[in-house]
Amino acid sequence: MARRARARIDRLNADTTVPASPHVQRQLPLFDVIDDETLAVLDAQVDWLIENVGIEFRDDPEAHRIWIEGGAEVKDNRVHIDATRVRELCRLAPPEFTQIARNPERNVVIGGNNQVFAPIYGAPFVRDLEGGRRYGDMESFEKLVKLAYMHPNLHHTGLVICEPCDVPVSHRHLDMVYMHMTRSDKPHLGAITEMSRAQDSVDMAEILYGKDAFDQNCVIMGNVNTNSPLLVDKVVSQAIQVYCGRGQGIVVVPFILSGAMGPVSTAASVTQAMAEAMVCCAFSQLVRPGAPFVLGNFLSSMSLKSGAPTFGMPEPVMSNYAIGQMARRVGLPLRCGGSLTASKIEDAQAAYESADSMHSTALAGANFVLHAAGWLEGGLCTGFEKLVMDADRLGAYQKLLNGLDASPEALARDAYEEVAPAGHFLGCGHTMRNYTTAFYEPALSDSENVESWEEGGSKDMRRRAYERWTTMLTAYEAPPLDEAVDEALRDYISRRKSEIPEAWY
Repeated sequence: MARRARARIDRLNADTTVPASPHVQRQLPLFDVIDDETLAVLDAQVDWLIENVGIEFRDDPEAHRIWIEGGAEVKDNRVHIDATRVRELCRLAPPEFTQIARNPERNVVIGGNNQVFAPIYGAPFVRDLEGGRRYGDMESFEKLVKLAYMHPNLHHTGLVICEPCDVPVSHRHLDMVYMHMTRSDKPHLGAITEMSRAQDSVDMAEILYGKDAFDQNCVIMGNVNTNSPLLVDKVVSQAIQVYCGRGQGIVVVPFILSGAMGPVSTAASVTQAMAEAMVCCAFSQLVRPGAPFVLGNFLSSMSLKSGAPTFGMPEPVMSNYAIGQMARRVGLPLRCGGSLTASKIEDAQAAYESADSMHSTALAGANFVLHAAGWLEGGLCTGFEKLVMDADRLGAYQKLLNGLDASPEALARDAYEEVAPAGHFLGCGHTMRNYTTAFYEPALSDSENVESWEEGGSKDMRRRAYERWTTMLTAYEAPPLDEAVDEALRDYISRRKSEIPEAWY
């Protein structure tokens, strides 16, 4: 039994290297649950919203100028445009594109049958088993970037894995982008909260990759939320101008709590999300035809008693399936949320809600999955244990999405020739050829007998996850970066910090 316990600990700690596989190349058929007649009704509602209700673009005269030149009518900030024109513009955006990483082995393809997993984004708090709940800081941020870089089931490191609240708001985007660029060589996002911060992110990406690679590729993307219902503020419109204007990517996500930022019915909220995102895509293509665009959906139900968002419920699960089909009809890559929960810790509620949210996200065909790991408290908190627990399950989704292997090797005819009736397959040639890859083996799950578990300390999943991420950090090695490039990035950051007054809000 001691040998079994030791083997399980070795398995827990063994996988601390970054994988070569950059993203999921889906083989499993898409789960389409909406029939064509219903889809036509939903599409008609989207067109009605675009043409008859309109989308407001506020506080951005340049956006108004671009819209008017593109054939729209703008009155009192509200944009009205023919829905056919919007759909034509959406078709200019690539249905599939590559975001390159500074390590080419980690390039990700977004769109088509590809699925990319990235961690939580935007939480002001962090939590771990020993340190408890606290405001995020740069030390925690750095650890989380390293963990996202190291984990084999995360393909992209996002940006705001937590808010480093010990750094001035006006400066922190510089430190966050630099941290992703130097502590990881996976692709990442840039800042969007102000036009100058988006510009800094794009300028730093050009330094990192060089002008030629920057001009010819998508090397960075911004992720923005519309101000639902039906409002695109200047944070969004200016981010689109900065990123897409330089040929880089933008992800636009209507964040709709049904009953608050959208009607209480799921069908209405889904069509509202499509209308908001499609109009933003059309705008991006007016800025620069062919700029990469990802259509996002973050729809949640809510408690109509308290107003609190709820996750893993049947309504947002259905919205993932519906918007997946609708995005494919428009021909755009899709972003959905991932392992979402309202729970405060990694408990049964977190497991159920996260599993239901992530399962529908995966089956619906989301091409870029932000919040795939680490989400707690409705997105207010990043859990260190939750990050590695969720990422552990992402490996199971990856295996599922690979579909059923029916190759001659998988059908194992030679095994039946070798093993007699009532025999066993444990030692046969086919098993020995495939035993390391036949089944997904989660690093954190304990499948041993109770005696072995007790001998190993009777540790629950949270304790095993704590040991997992702390062990990973001790094994971390920074990916190499050209010293001249690093110096240029640090010089840029130093100059910009000297130009930008410190501000904490």
